[in-house]
Amino acid sequence: MKTSYYFSTRIREPDLNLVGVSNSYPKGLSWLKGMRTYKPFCPGWALVKDYKQGTISWQNYSEIYRNDILDKLDPERVLNDLGEDAVILCWEKPGRLCHRRLIADWFYDRLQIKVNEL
Repeated sequence: MKTSYYFSTRIREPDLNLVGVSNSYPKGLSWLKGMRTYKPFCPGWALVKDYKQGTISWQNYSEIYRNDILDKLDPERVLNDLGEDAVILCWEKPGRLCHRRLIADWFYDRLQIKVNEL
């Protein structure tokens, strides 16, 4: 399992198991044609808006995301749903604070699966 972002040139290879984890995604990109969306990982719009507008800190965002989303999921079932070869995608470029890294940490904490950036 890996993580990446929608505009990465590394996800343009054929036959990748691309999985979007955001409420929206860029339309019209040929390499996203076979992408699935995994709604249980998508943060609510209100949470995203509060963070983007600076109403809450990254620490607050992370705590809410973990409590409201990750803690309610069964990691074994999620792994089965996604597949071990999944590439988890969202909007943020590598190095920026992003919920896909929270997901990666969750997989490590719960299943000892190291999820690196592609």
